[in-house]
Amino acid sequence: MLIERTQRLSLCLAVALCSILASSHPAVADDGDDGGLHAKHVLLISVDGLHALDLTNYIKAHSSSTLAKLSEHGKTYTNTSTSQPSDSFPGLAALVTGGSPITAGLWYDVSYNRKLAPPVKNNTIDGGGAWTAGSCPSNGTVVEYDEFADVDLTQLNGGGGIDPNFLPRDPQTCTPVFPHQYLRVNTIFEVVKAHGGYTAWTDKHPTYEWTNGPSGAGVDDFYGPEINSIPVALPQFPGCSPVNAPDTTPDDGWTTDLANIRCYDMLHVQATLNQIDGFTHDRSQRAKVPTVFGFNYQAVSVGEKLKGSGYLDVLGTPSAGLQSELDFVDQTLGMLVAELKKEHLYDKTLIVIAAKHGQSPIDLQKRVGIGGGEPATTIGAPEAFDISDDGSLIWLTDPSLTAGVVANLSLPAVQDHLGIQEIFAGPSLANKWNSPLKDERTPDIILKVNTGVIFTGGSKIAEHGGLNEDDVHAALLLSMPGLKEQTIKTSVLNQQVAPTILKALGLDPDDLDAVREEQIHVLPFLFER
Repeated sequence: MLIERTQRLSLCLAVALCSILASSHPAVADDGDDGGLHAKHVLLISVDGLHALDLTNYIKAHSSSTLAKLSEHGKTYTNTSTSQPSDSFPGLAALVTGGSPITAGLWYDVSYNRKLAPPVKNNTIDGGGAWTAGSCPSNGTVVEYDEFADVDLTQLNGGGGIDPNFLPRDPQTCTPVFPHQYLRVNTIFEVVKAHGGYTAWTDKHPTYEWTNGPSGAGVDDFYGPEINSIPVALPQFPGCSPVNAPDTTPDDGWTTDLANIRCYDMLHVQATLNQIDGFTHDRSQRAKVPTVFGFNYQAVSVGEKLKGSGYLDVLGTPSAGLQSELDFVDQTLGMLVAELKKEHLYDKTLIVIAAKHGQSPIDLQKRVGIGGGEPATTIGAPEAFDISDDGSLIWLTDPSLTAGVVANLSLPAVQDHLGIQEIFAGPSLANKWNSPLKDERTPDIILKVNTGVIFTGGSKIAEHGGLNEDDVHAALLLSMPGLKEQTIKTSVLNQQVAPTILKALGLDPDDLDAVREEQIHVLPFLFER
């Protein structure tokens, strides 16, 4: 009996000793144990418009592609949802703050606020604008954080950036409210900087400086070339000098031609290559390789939207035009991977391939263009502002008008005319988002329309910003040497990317305001042993 007890004691001591040793020597990413995932750098890339279906189809058809190779040591989440609404501002906010419009407060790059005062002046290029500037204080204004906030939107650098005179104003101080001041929660960039890291981000407007977060200082190296500027020759890139048939109409910019948008995206790619090499985005001075950095591609989004491009069938077979954009993204991702390897950073870098938003419809037979200023034309005078692409966010001049407007929108003839699938207002809206009675930013009414409905009188064949499957079902792939290949069909959110990035860097996900407030968890199957 004594011998047996002694043997059991020895076994317990051995187990305890193993546990102590294991805890003092955590596994690293390259030992095949995902529980020890740890990165020194994170490269976050949003391929705007990239559906989960696009990623699946591309890898299946191109087994030797960069995306296929990344997936071989990565986690592919095939049931990922973007933000709702699925537009660029809330979409990126989900990825870099962990927040939805509930916490981050971003609904669209152009939205409405019931408490802010109008800007000092309109951008005259906007053809008169959607509002008339008044004096402080005010009880509401359009908040325009797109190209119309630039000093000169026709210039690639926005004419030098943001013109404060085009920004909404704080009614208490009459001072401009910059995009970063409008964001309600902190960002991964701010958290990383607070722990001594170096950060960088590249995006499509100067107004994306909101990635700095409320501190205004989260991004060390920000670059925001204006996508809606007049295309100019970019001789540093093959085939981009000159660009194809420059469009001199403001607000069209680089997005009206498949080749031009690839040239524009090369600005983002080259900026990131420079950062990998230890320079600032313009290679003008030496800098640290960012702890967390990245950019967005526009090529796929444009390839899905331009007439004559898009998809060939409901299964997501790309047209020749869209295929060229997908190939461009894969080839340039290969350039980034090669550069990481050359600089001996590849094994230390977690690469995240995501999408701010999808695009609808994939099945072009469902496309229905509704022009004529709808839905404002039908709603009438009570509307203060709406932003409508393939869904509609509607702010009324007085929330008390909501019931009457909803009654009108509910009429069968109106629902048929506008292609309405569902109306969110009152309790149904407050169940999903903040109540407009308590949050000055929340729309009074949100319309989910039938798949394929686009509010445009133009030739675009697809749009984003809505709530349908093609809008929100986006690609997500996390790749790093040492990760086991896995396809994960568990339902996840883009909001989970931000806390996952922090945990991969050894930081606390709860340092993010939105993560705490919305109780967002890290992505599954990455850190479990």
